[in-house]
Amino acid sequence: MIIRLAQIDDLPAIVDIYNQSIPSKQSTGDTQPLRVEDRMTWFMEHLPDHHPIFVADVEGQVAGWCSLSAYRPGRAALRFTAEISYYIGLAYHRQGIATALIEHALAACPALRIRHLFAIVLEGNQASLKLLEKMGFEQWGYLPRVADFDGREVGHLYYGRHVRE
Repeated sequence: MIIRLAQIDDLPAIVDIYNQSIPSKQSTGDTQPLRVEDRMTWFMEHLPDHHPIFVADVEGQVAGWCSLSAYRPGRAALRFTAEISYYIGLAYHRQGIATALIEHALAACPALRIRHLFAIVLEGNQASLKLLEKMGFEQWGYLPRVADFDGREVGHLYYGRHVRE
């Protein structure tokens, strides 16, 4: 496995992997698949030297991805804080890819001037919560019943950690 910066040619695979997570109703608040065009602006906002997107390349295939996104862009006091998101293709689950992507992102944070990192996880996504805890993240917040999946309401958990510089 090679972890590298995402290229525009990776966007269809990134979108496909993201869309694979929608049916579970545990990994994202989106309920309908996205198109590549829907994610173009998002991709372009992730500048490699500020808020990159990393992909895990397994034998030439994008197996998963991880993004570091600006938190409340334009608010100077929050410039050292970013949100981490990660998604792994269904065929690559439980192979250590998410762990490797998060480790890579954490290692990149000091050079990116990111001091505080957080993830937003839907309540009930035990695999992600266990992974974040393993990686040193702690629960920082909770928004009860903010996501509605056909009448089933679940909360958002905020997990964060401070990154050493």
